[in-house]
Amino acid sequence: MTKPADQEAAGRTIAIGDIHGCSAALDVLLRELSLTATDTVIVLGDVVDRGPDTKGCIDRLLELKHEARFLHIMGNHEEMMLDAYVGGPWANAWLRYGGQEMLDSYGGSFDAIPEEHLDFIRSGMDFFATGNAIFAHAAINPAQTMEQQTVHFLRWNRIVGNEPPHVSGRPIVCGHTAQPSGRPLVFDGWCCVDTCVYGPSGALSALAVEENLIYRSCQHGEFLGIEPASDFT
Repeated sequence: MTKPADQEAAGRTIAIGDIHGCSAALDVLLRELSLTATDTVIVLGDVVDRGPDTKGCIDRLLELKHEARFLHIMGNHEEMMLDAYVGGPWANAWLRYGGQEMLDSYGGSFDAIPEEHLDFIRSGMDFFATGNAIFAHAAINPAQTMEQQTVHFLRWNRIVGNEPPHVSGRPIVCGHTAQPSGRPLVFDGWCCVDTCVYGPSGALSALAVEENLIYRSCQHGEFLGIEPASDFT
């Protein structure tokens, strides 16, 4: 398992929830974040599938690497997609979980996916940690150190909203457990920013960690505003 060392950044630390192929919402969110080269942007996984434009999302995130310090975590949808790509057990089921929409964004075929995009997907980390927070796609076992976590737990487990804080005392920022209301799930020691952007009432959410602010946009191209994370508890 990848075990990134704790790292500090000079600017803001911003975590973006599950994008799921929704490039319009991503473009609006990045515009409103007004990123600088000193900011660290962490995409929490599930960039691919479900929405109409996985290709456009990855193109934009590749550009983002030149605008800020950029990191991304592999989600369960990236895991499924890579397995399907090599003809693994997910090859058929993945299409029903948003994979067909991803392929359609590339013209309908795996063969049309640029190698640069495949490399991007493959390079996702298992988790990322700073002195201020721990970032994962799905969930973290709060009783275990990061060295004890399993990849399956980090990518597939869901939270219910009453998990205890992590043993390290650091807050956990995650995605994966979709919130159809479009509102993040915030409780003691946790912030889930998968706000179901592809859904009818969903949004794409980002947490500015040091400021404890939530930015939200929607796939219709509207910016939904900036609110303190505490407003969502």
